[in-house]
Amino acid sequence: GVVSATVDDRQPTVNSLLPAPLARRVHPVGRLDKATTGLLLLTDDGAWSHRITAPRYHCAKVYRATLAEALVADAAERLAAGLMLRGEAKPVRPARLQRLSATEVRIEVTEGRYHLVRRLFAALGNRVLTLHRERVGGVSLDPKLRPGQWRRLTDEERRWFFSSAD
Repeated sequence: GVVSATVDDRQPTVNSLLPAPLARRVHPVGRLDKATTGLLLLTDDGAWSHRITAPRYHCAKVYRATLAEALVADAAERLAAGLMLRGEAKPVRPARLQRLSATEVRIEVTEGRYHLVRRLFAALGNRVLTLHRERVGGVSLDPKLRPGQWRRLTDEERRWFFSSAD
């Protein structure tokens, strides 16, 4: 229910959930749309942010999605081959799909196009009802945190982004 931005004149932002001195220093690393829940990283380090978001680094993002309908049989193969999305000049990088049930999946993508996961499932003839980001690179959402809560990353979590070949 908040936007992934530092400031917005009309809507609450992720930075509005932070103590003021911290909110003035950090920015979101990538984005979650307003209807998506889950892990969002914040930083004051532009190089570190670039390491996570730049397409050349292929940093994995893992989402859990609930779909409106049962997934088509060949969905995993089509996603692994890289789908062409409407209005795009090149196909999406291969994505990995794990079926959890007929209408619940886990998907791993390595790029950050606009509404990418929702658009991938639309291209498969489906609609995402709920979307939750579980992991970015080597950092998984801390199960002890409730929505809107935050914690600092460990040194090991921060270093992962610079040492990984992901």
